[in-house]
Amino acid sequence: MAWLNATPKPAEGTKRAAAKNQPPPKSRNEQMKAIGVTPKMPTVSAPHILARLVEIGLTEAAGMGSAPLSWQSINAWQQSVRLRLAPWEARLIRKLSVEYLAEGRRAESENCPAPWHSAPTEQDREIELRALQSVLG
Repeated sequence: MAWLNATPKPAEGTKRAAAKNQPPPKSRNEQMKAIGVTPKMPTVSAPHILARLVEIGLTEAAGMGSAPLSWQSINAWQQSVRLRLAPWEARLIRKLSVEYLAEGRRAESENCPAPWHSAPTEQDREIELRALQSVLG
């Protein structure tokens, strides 16, 4: 989700990064919706944990941006909804919030691949190289 919600930025020092009068940047999710692409998402083996994370909030406001969910926020949510999380669930929700924030920052790079995609294999590289050579000659 963080990768989709991130707004990719051009690399520092490039002409595109220095260009003025650019349209407002859009998140990957907004870009995909604009061209009618539905991203393939990985399967979720514990949907109730993800639902609770989203309900609590993926992150929380901090002084100069966002921060991972605090233990106080997780405890306040438990008290508000009168639901006691198992200790492992609370730790997992906190860890997911930390990872969401970290992935969101990594995903600001235009070249950041989706985290659920595996690295290209040597065979993938060879296929791409042959396709490129057939185009370029």
